[in-house]
Amino acid sequence: MRLDKYLKVSRIIKRRTVANEACDAGRVLVNGKPARASYDVKQGDVMELQLGSRCIRAQVVSVNEYARKENAEEMYKILSDEPKTL
Repeated sequence: MRLDKYLKVSRIIKRRTVANEACDAGRVLVNGKPARASYDVKQGDVMELQLGSRCIRAQVVSVNEYARKENAEEMYKILSDEPKTL
């Protein structure tokens, strides 16, 4: 599954276009490397997202084409969620 679609389906980012823009701006890293929106997400990947004043590290637990709101958080595991440091 594409990275931008994964971020939307897992509800880490609400809209796919916003996820696509974040990838283009270099604010999404996968396994320590900047990732494009077309990156193929695999189970076990570690994502780092810089969203506003937050820096989130999450590990991909499962890749599902669709997820209900109640089940979306089961697709990833938060490793750290801390304010961005200057």
